[in-house]
Amino acid sequence: MNPKDIPVGVVGLGLMGCSIATCLLIAGHPVVAVAPISDDLLHAYGRIYAHLKRSREEGLITQSPEECLRHLTLTEDYALLGSCGLVIECTLENMEIKKSVYDKIEAVIGEGSLLASNTSAIPISTLQKLTRHPERFLGLHWAEPSHTTRFLEIICGELSDAALAEYLYGLSHYWGKEPTLVRKDIRGFITNRLMYATYREALFLVENGYASVEDVDRACRNNAGYWMTLAGVFRWMDLTGVPAYHTVMKDLLPTLSNGTEVPKLIDDIVKAGGRGVANGKGFYEYTPEEARLWEETFRDFSYEIRALALKYPVDVVERKLEKAVAERKEKLS
Repeated sequence: MNPKDIPVGVVGLGLMGCSIATCLLIAGHPVVAVAPISDDLLHAYGRIYAHLKRSREEGLITQSPEECLRHLTLTEDYALLGSCGLVIECTLENMEIKKSVYDKIEAVIGEGSLLASNTSAIPISTLQKLTRHPERFLGLHWAEPSHTTRFLEIICGELSDAALAEYLYGLSHYWGKEPTLVRKDIRGFITNRLMYATYREALFLVENGYASVEDVDRACRNNAGYWMTLAGVFRWMDLTGVPAYHTVMKDLLPTLSNGTEVPKLIDDIVKAGGRGVANGKGFYEYTPEEARLWEETFRDFSYEIRALALKYPVDVVERKLEKAVAERKEKLS
């Protein structure tokens, strides 16, 4: 398949919608980006241009941002999605909003086109019931920034055509992803279920006085952050000795938080209007300059960690084995 032959629509042009559009442009797709909210058009072009400019500087693309942007259509007109083989919805996590958006999309796309949601909170099996053709509806769960990360989850709902999920799995490799195919829908999918268990335990530790916010963050950065780019949790247990984890689990698991209520620490912040670096109030306090520098540093990090991660792809050991076999054969010949 050639991405240049597959126009893709993106509906919703917030931070993630813009980075998804950037990823698709880098892959070579013609992109129709629809803004359900007019104000999004004020910032979308500038965000996408900045992503492409930095991507050129970092060697992700060889063409200029202007060349990539020739393949981008920014619009409020849903009718322009009619030529798209895939449309990705990136709107707010609100069922009524999503239903309205799906109705507008399905009114113009062909029956052979795929419709996907970037939701991270609503089960795909629930969302696909809002559509006319649930078999062609799937989840595409991205990570921000979408044009630098390897992460992508492709999720089948109860009514999804598995062959279409396999098609997206193949296509996503052109997007620079090492995708995960979630064949059975579950709320939160894979990464959010893993990470929210971690978030809950982190909040529990701070709320109950075992450690400070800074201590917990430091532990994450210097332990899990040290190995997770290379190995997932199962590979890590293999590398460091499975029996040790079995022994620890017997005593540790019963002591972990299993709370079902939103922890008070985060509840208080949100009720007080805190949004993190967006307004300088979160688990940490930020001056405007600190917030700007953290956002800038995160952008820098996303490119640098990408370059490191690409040196260790999912099949890094298989490649080394193939190379070793080839070298042995050459010596024997």
